[in-house]
Amino acid sequence: MKILITGANGLLGQKLVGLLSQQADVELIATARGANRLPSQEGYEYRAMDITNRQQVLDVITDVRPDAVIHGAAMTDVDKCELDKEACWTQNVTATESIVAACEATGAFLCHVSTDFIFDGTAGPYTEEAEGNPISFYGWSKYAAERVVMSSSLKWAIARTVLVYGIAHDMSRSNIILWVKKSLEDGKTIKVVTDQFRSPTLAEDLAMGCALIAQKQATGIFNISGKDVLTPHEMAIQTADYFGLDKSLITEATAATFTQTARRPPRTGFIIDKAQRELGYEPHSFSEGIAVLAGQLAK
Repeated sequence: MKILITGANGLLGQKLVGLLSQQADVELIATARGANRLPSQEGYEYRAMDITNRQQVLDVITDVRPDAVIHGAAMTDVDKCELDKEACWTQNVTATESIVAACEATGAFLCHVSTDFIFDGTAGPYTEEAEGNPISFYGWSKYAAERVVMSSSLKWAIARTVLVYGIAHDMSRSNIILWVKKSLEDGKTIKVVTDQFRSPTLAEDLAMGCALIAQKQATGIFNISGKDVLTPHEMAIQTADYFGLDKSLITEATAATFTQTARRPPRTGFIIDKAQRELGYEPHSFSEGIAVLAGQLAK
C-alpha cells in the first residue's frame, strides 16, 4: 500500500515515518516543506512539498498517486493563529482544499488530522457525534478544514486528537512532561491549572491511530487520543511521582491566572470507544506515556 504523509518533519510526522517505514507492506512517501530533517533516511522516499503551494501539492500527489494520504501538517500554535489569521487560514484551510483536490484527482483515501479545539469545552469529554463550536481562530480554521474534507467526493476519515505530547528527535518542542520535569529538577515553583480537562495523547499513539485508519481505509470521524481525562495539574503530579521529584513545588492555579492571546476550551477530552471497537486502537495511559518518554530520554 502506498501512503503519503504531510508534515513529515513535525512530531506526528516523525512518529508516522518511524512506524510506517518499518512495515514491509507499506510504500511510504514522506513530504514536508523544504529539506528532509528526519533522523533516518531509510525505508521511505522523501519529497519536498509545501502544502500552501497548490500547484506543488497537485504535482507531487498526482505524480506519486498514493492509495492513502495522512494529512497532519498544520499551523498549531494557538496564540500565533490568533495573531496571524491569514497565515493560519492559508496553512489550515486553503492547504486542505489543495490536498482534497489532489486526492480527488487521484482517487486517494484521505485521513485528515483535526483537534479538540473545534469544541467550546462546555460539554467534554466528547464523542465523534458532538457538534463543533470553536472559541479560537485556530479552532475555527480546523473546523473549516473538517468541512472541506466532509463536503468532498473522497473516501475520507477525520482523526481528532487532543494535547499531543512526545519527543521530537531535534527536541524542537517541549511538552508538559518535559516542562514539569525540568522545572522541578531546577527547584522552580510552577503554577499548573486545575480547571482545564484534556485527554493527553502520546504522539506514537496518534501515529498508530492514523496508520490504522489509512490501512483499513476506515471512513468517518474517529477520536484518537489518550484514554485518561486529566487536568494539567494532575498530569504534573503524575510526572513528579514518576521521576521522584518534589511535588510541593507544584501549586494550583486557574486558567484565569494566565493571560493567553487565544481562548482555550475549558473541558474537552475524548471518548475513544469507537476507535477501540472499529480500529483496534489501544493507546497508552498517561502514566505509561511518561514511561515511554523516560525511556526515550534515557537513550
